[in-house]
Amino acid sequence: MSVEAERLVLETVDGVILDGEAAVPRAPWAAAVVCHPHPLYGGNMRNNVVDALVRALSAAGVATVRFDFRGVGRSGGEHGDGETERLDVVAAIDAVAPLAGDGPLLLAGYSFGAAVALSVADPRLDGWYAVAPPLAVAGRNALIAGTDHRPKVIEAPEHDQYTPPAVMQEATAGWTATTVEVVAMADHFLAVATAVVAERAVATATSLAGR
Repeated sequence: MSVEAERLVLETVDGVILDGEAAVPRAPWAAAVVCHPHPLYGGNMRNNVVDALVRALSAAGVATVRFDFRGVGRSGGEHGDGETERLDVVAAIDAVAPLAGDGPLLLAGYSFGAAVALSVADPRLDGWYAVAPPLAVAGRNALIAGTDHRPKVIEAPEHDQYTPPAVMQEATAGWTATTVEVVAMADHFLAVATAVVAERAVATATSLAGR
C-alpha cells in the first residue's frame, strides 16, 4: 500500500535549511533515511532509485525521510563534496528517529548518497544499506562505517562502471559486519534493477527488526 508523503523542513547544526519529505505509514515498525546520488550530476531526492527505496520501505511499514542535500533544489547551502553533507544526514536522522519507536533505524543511500551514509556513524543507527557506493573513487574507501560493529549491506551492480563487485569486495575486505550482494544484470544506474534493490532494502530493515 502506498503511503502519502508530506513535506519536511530540516535544519542542520551549521544552520542550513534543507528541503525534505517524510512518508510515515500507520504504526511504523522501523524508520529509515534515504540519501540521493551526486548533486553535481543531477542527483536529487526524486532520483528513481531513491524513489523505489522510499516507496518500498514505506509500503512495508517503515517510516522514511528523504531530502535534498545542501545546494540542491530548495535546500540552502552549497555542495560540500560529501563532507558537510554528513551534517545533512544527521538532520534527517534527527527527524526520523522518533518515528522508529522501539524498532531499528536504517541509514540508506544510493551512489554518492551511499558513500555519505557510510561516512556517518550516528549512535542511533542500527545499520546501513548502501546501493552502489563508489568505493573505488579516491577518498571513498576509508569510510567510518567500515570499522563499526553494526551491520552493513552493500549492493554491488554486476556491471557497475565505477565499483564493480570484485573491486567492492576488495575495498570492503577489512570491514566488519559487512555483506556485499551482487545485483545481477545491472550497471551503476540500476535502470532494470530498482525493484531488486528496493526489495532487499525491505529485507535489510526486516532483518534488523528481527522479524
